[in-house]
Amino acid sequence: MAKVTGNILIIDDEKSIRKTLNEILSYEGFKIEEAGDGEEGLKMFADKTYDVVLCDIKMPKTDGIDFLVKAGEINADIPVIMISGHGTIETAVDAVKKGAYDYVAKPPDLNRLLITIRNAIDKNSLSRETKTLKRKINRVQEMIGESDVMKKIKETTDKVAPTEARVLITGENGVGKELVARWLHTKSKRAEQSLVEVNCAAIPSELIESELFGHEKGSFTSAIKQRIGKFELANGGTLFLDEVGDMSLSAQAKVLRALQEGKITRVGGDKEITIDVRVIAATNKNLLKEVEEKTFRLDLYHRLNVILIHVPSLNERREDVPLLIDTFLEDIAEDYGQAKKSIDKKAVEALQRHSWTGNIRELRNIVERLVILSGKVISETDITNYVLR
Repeated sequence: MAKVTGNILIIDDEKSIRKTLNEILSYEGFKIEEAGDGEEGLKMFADKTYDVVLCDIKMPKTDGIDFLVKAGEINADIPVIMISGHGTIETAVDAVKKGAYDYVAKPPDLNRLLITIRNAIDKNSLSRETKTLKRKINRVQEMIGESDVMKKIKETTDKVAPTEARVLITGENGVGKELVARWLHTKSKRAEQSLVEVNCAAIPSELIESELFGHEKGSFTSAIKQRIGKFELANGGTLFLDEVGDMSLSAQAKVLRALQEGKITRVGGDKEITIDVRVIAATNKNLLKEVEEKTFRLDLYHRLNVILIHVPSLNERREDVPLLIDTFLEDIAEDYGQAKKSIDKKAVEALQRHSWTGNIRELRNIVERLVILSGKVISETDITNYVLR
């Protein structure tokens, strides 16, 4: 059987039991920490994330059942295996009802104990991955912020979302333009249909038309089969054209026609395809300046810019930084399957003063870095060591 590694906390008032279990489980590749009673074990459990806890039932100060209940309030996802030499069927049932993963009688059958530990770790890992994936799929991220400018954006979004109006979202990289687009779609009448995203800056100019409108087999050298474009995929839903200012002039002309007539033609084809798509566009460029430089069509600009939503930089709404930090700490804790870390007031103030060239995206990355590298509480010293250097 392949070895499964993990961190295990052993809580037992009998030193000989702890020593025996420690030796056996260390040999199997596990990292072991020990506590001599439930009170000590609870402090260690609150300070660190373990993969499994082995806990005796009869102990001084805080017994195993009390530990089990209190541990569940701290982090119910960590499996606790109860071990006791004084147990009965009723004790075992009571432990499982109160959240124990399993119950093993003393002296434990070591093979059974190892299998139970491995199963607990596997189940916990799978459960954590499933929760993370479900949360990422189902979570509709809110636009976080209570500053005046964010309240205005939320108000505008709520008014515009239920309509069919096209929206142009502007702002620097990392400010959350994609989030505004998702929010518009989620609150629209098209929410049950697809939101299809296209990053125009990430697609080579010679391929952008095929990406947007699809192509017929044999229409160019590498077109070995028919391809459905993003406009068709978004039919009935919303098409989000991110970084629309980077689109080629040729593709702009076709997008303009699609918006005017509600029809597209695949590259290499001659059949007109009727589409029903709401278009939301975003850019970090000044499109009117691009129009002056003849790299963006004025008529397309006016078609896209029915409603303009400008998302400010993080430096322009520093009062939202504490709320964003708290949200990111919570999200990262869920992603990592661990308790949410705290951050002291001076550390938050230091981050508020920081110059955010990468905006919210940069703040999120820095919070994740601090969660990984700092202690239980993120301090101003951590900001100096891991952010300002």
